Amino acid sequence: MPSIERSAVIELRPVEPADLDKFFEYQQDPEANQMAAFSARNPADRGVFDHYWQSLLNDKSVIVRTVTADGEVVGNLVVFRVDGVPELNYWTAKSHWGHGITSAAVELFLREFTERPIRARVVKDNLGSIKILEKAGFRRIGQVQDFANARAAVVTEEILELT
Repeated sequence: MPSIERSAVIELRPVEPADLDKFFEYQQDPEANQMAAFSARNPADRGVFDHYWQSLLNDKSVIVRTVTADGEVVGNLVVFRVDGVPELNYWTAKSHWGHGITSAAVELFLREFTERPIRARVVKDNLGSIKILEKAGFRRIGQVQDFANARAAVVTEEILELT
């Protein structure tokens, strides 16, 4: 699959049923799971995947967007509340890393979603994601340790916040 250039048109839209097949496909990449850390214990289990996504899509308090680049589904953005504070999560297909797509998608989303503060959590060694969030104005406010299924280990997460 050819990579999309930085000049690609990045858009956010509601999730369509066919997008879930792409999300599931992207979830199969071992390196992407390692970087995300908090993916399913068995990313190949479609039943768990479908249950998780249906719970997100059926929860009116959760915001979910498909990220497209030149019309191609390349990832997603999800916001849910943790202790009443919105928390941003995203997943971009590994084949599209390093092209500015996630940065553009986060910027677009933050123009649409103006509630502040908004937080994000990123495994400490996921420097690409930390860079994306800091570029968008997030600042590190703390750290937590938690068990990450994809790594089968306790990891340190940076907590970032945009005010």
